[in-house]
Amino acid sequence: MRFPQSFSAAILIGMAIVGQPALAQQADTVVATVNGDEITLGHMIALQQRLPEQYRQYPDNVLYDGIMEQLIQQLLLSQKVDAANDAVTKLRVENEIRAFKAGQLLDEVSTSAITEEKIQAIYDEQYAGQDGGVEWQASHILVGSENEAKALVVALNDGADFAELAKEKSTGPSGPRGGELGWFGPGMMVPEFENALTDMAVNDISAPVKTQFGWHVIKLNDTRETPAPTLDEVREEISNTIQTIAVDAAIDAAQDGAVIVMNKDEFDPAIIRATDLLLQK
Repeated sequence: MRFPQSFSAAILIGMAIVGQPALAQQADTVVATVNGDEITLGHMIALQQRLPEQYRQYPDNVLYDGIMEQLIQQLLLSQKVDAANDAVTKLRVENEIRAFKAGQLLDEVSTSAITEEKIQAIYDEQYAGQDGGVEWQASHILVGSENEAKALVVALNDGADFAELAKEKSTGPSGPRGGELGWFGPGMMVPEFENALTDMAVNDISAPVKTQFGWHVIKLNDTRETPAPTLDEVREEISNTIQTIAVDAAIDAAQDGAVIVMNKDEFDPAIIRATDLLLQK
């Protein structure tokens, strides 16, 4: 948003700034008229509330003048649309008003739903005292064919050094470091690779495993249990869950008892694309 330059000739377009005694100011106090249409103090305050924070930090006189000028310009331009009797715009405005009201209500519902007690209760139920899961530390050798992978398994079972074979044979990026993949958890490797690990014990060598990248021979070096996440680590996730539940409940409550009659069966769904209908008068 950028506050525009002042209207140097505002009076010429029918605007009249309306003075009010300081003690008489209310939300419906008229601060200006544009071609007979009123701008109230409430309009100005409502716009101020929706400004980005950087604009709300302006000095009061700058903020007041900027908001006044923006509302005047908006009203002038909207009057031109009203004069044109644009049916499409009216329909879009109705949609926007409904969406704004619905969004405002759901924002209030979702914000008020979050309490520290609810967050703590969900954390205690889902996370507290539980393990976070297993992580693996593994190495692999990636080759292009099953026969190559089988030959590697034979060599390893005969005592070959896994790291040296990985440096010599692996086509994967971990080859130069002996095939080391470091620590990783569920979902971080492709399913075929992860499934092979779940059936292995530490120091086991896998049979050849085929993935989209080629053929793998895997060595499981170690496993560890990870702790449950802290409350701060999952606070946002829990808050989102609480908000989703609250919003769904608000929508369900609005629908309960509502009289909703849909005539969908009377129309071909393709009518939704008939934009030419908007041009008919």
